[in-house]
This record gives sequence, structure tokens and C-alpha cells, in this order.
Amino acid sequence: MLKADRDVDCGMGEQMDLVRIRSLIEDVMVTLYQRYGHKDLPTVCERLGLPAPPPDDGLATKHTRLSASLNACPDSRLPQVAEAVVDSEPLHAGERIALEDVLWLGRHYIEVPARTRRELARDLDLSDHLRYPDRFLALLGRLWDLGEDDFDVWGPHNGTLRHDIERHVVRFPGDWSTEDLFENLGAFEATHPRFQRFLEGLASSTALSDEQAQRRVVELANRHLKPLGAQLRQEGEEGGYPLYVLVQPGRGTARRPRNLIFATLGKPDIRFTSALDNDIEVAERADQVLVYDRTVGQDGLLWRDLLSWWQEARNSTDAAQAGRSLYRRMAASLPRESKGQHNLLDLPQHLPEPPE
Repeated sequence: MLKADRDVDCGMGEQMDLVRIRSLIEDVMVTLYQRYGHKDLPTVCERLGLPAPPPDDGLATKHTRLSASLNACPDSRLPQVAEAVVDSEPLHAGERIALEDVLWLGRHYIEVPARTRRELARDLDLSDHLRYPDRFLALLGRLWDLGEDDFDVWGPHNGTLRHDIERHVVRFPGDWSTEDLFENLGAFEATHPRFQRFLEGLASSTALSDEQAQRRVVELANRHLKPLGAQLRQEGEEGGYPLYVLVQPGRGTARRPRNLIFATLGKPDIRFTSALDNDIEVAERADQVLVYDRTVGQDGLLWRDLLSWWQEARNSTDAAQAGRSLYRRMAASLPRESKGQHNLLDLPQHLPEPPE
């Protein structure tokens, strides 16, 4: 089979390398079969969106059963499995970063060349971030490999990149410049999606609980991003603080939707309550539409986000049952004569498991 046939065309990003994803998940299997018993494997596979493993016949090893489950998984479902692995399994930083990179490259991202990254780093003063060292280190730990073994419980992590950052950046500011820090993190050579998330993280309230400090970071970053036609732009709020997203206005980076109305069973009466804020309300026949009222993330609206919203709205604790009811509700909104829309909804990547 040609490699092009094994990739998913992701539109706004590169083609997603499914061969690479399958290989990375296979590597994680080594950790999984050591962590779980034979009796746990069906539950593990269900949680990750993998086909059920072969029965425990007393002869097959756990690794063999997990590998058989992965081999039975169609290519179209591999991105969802990889997402579930990243979200639900404790991984070594290298494993997590490798999976994230191949997934993120298949989504929309803004390219920031190495020269712009370096010039930005030379101008970036981390004094505001160092007022919140725990938050700053947590941001770095989420995006970079700080050399720690997450499964090692023995003693302090001396000799790791985290230890060096704590010493040369946090405790003795000035030992390392911001450019030195970026260099040691690997930020200048990192994939574009990872650097984008890093830049957004540096301007986020997660790292800076100070709106004026956030705006200083944004102002400086935007001076360097302007020649690229890019900018950090406020896209709503998070915990009462501005939420900044890296965008390229006019290049397919539309503002995130604030009102998502879908699966209509009839024509609703929709009214704008605030033209400035783009706030709307469904005045009549509200029971015939679904309104997703949560923030849509930078990766778009994912099935797990929609399912979580559906479960919470209906106080459901059974994810499988909720998934089937949401599927039926969405299917009911499709025109009977539109076979194409029904076929699209029935594609396996749109539903973790077929409805009963």
C-alpha cells in the first residue's frame, strides 16, 4: 500500500502520518502490558477506543493481545486512539511529545521560523513569569521534555533539565538568558504547532495571573510576528483573564465560534441579543436544536468534547449509552433523502463505537 493511502488529509495542517501514529502506539503498548493485568485489557482497549482484545486463553501474552487489538484497529480511528492514549495514560515525556507532534502537525498551525523565534527570545524578559515559578515550570513541563522520569519516585531530580532551569533561571535569574532557555528546551527546532502552543502558553493566565503582564508579552511577541502576518489576538476569556491565540488574519484562521447551533429538527427562531458581542438566543422551538455553549478549542470541536457536554447536560454517567443517544439525536436531524450526510455520520472515525 502506498504511504499516501495511509495518511489522513487534514486540510489546514499537513497530512497525518498514520503509519507513524500506529508505530508510536505500538511502542506505548510495552508500557501498557506491564501496567495492567489480563483481566484489565478489555477495559483498557475500550477506554482507548481500540477493538476488544482476543480472549485470555492462558497462552497469549498481554503484549500479544494488545498488539492484536491494535492491528485490528482501522487507520481511520488511529488519531482518536492516540488522543485517548495521551489523555488517559501516564506517559514518559518523550512518548507523549512524539504522539502530540504527529497529531498536531495534522491540524491547523501558524509557522514561526527559527529566526523569528530567536529574535523574539532575545527580547523576551521573563521577570513577570518568574513571579509565578511553579506555574512557569508547569507550562514548560507540559510542552517540553525536562529530562524527568515521571515514574521515578527516588529523591530530587538532580542533573535534569528541570533542575538546571530551577537553578539558572528561577533561583539565579540571569545565569541563563531567555535565548539560553529556549535553546536548552529545543524551542528553536521544535515543530511549528509545539512552538505555537508555547507562545500562547507564555501569554496565558495559566502562566501569568496578571493581565498587564499578559499584555506586555503579547505586545512584544506581536512586534516580531507582524512581518509574518501573524499576531497573538484575544479570543475570549479564561478565568476572567484574556485568552490569546496565535492567528494569521485573512489566512483561514477564523475566530473561534461562540455559538454553535446544530442538529436542528425544525427551523428555530434565532435572535441576536448583542450585535457587538455576537450573543444570540433561540427564542422559539429551542427544544428542536442543540446549542453547544462551551469554548471551542484551538483543535476544533472533538467528539470527546461533544460527548462530555452531552453527558453533563443530561446528567449521564454512562459514556457508551450517552454516545449512542447523541448519535441517534444527530442522525434524526439529517434529511432522509440525503444519503451522503448519513454515510458521513456513519464513518467510523465519527463514532468511537458503533451504536446499538
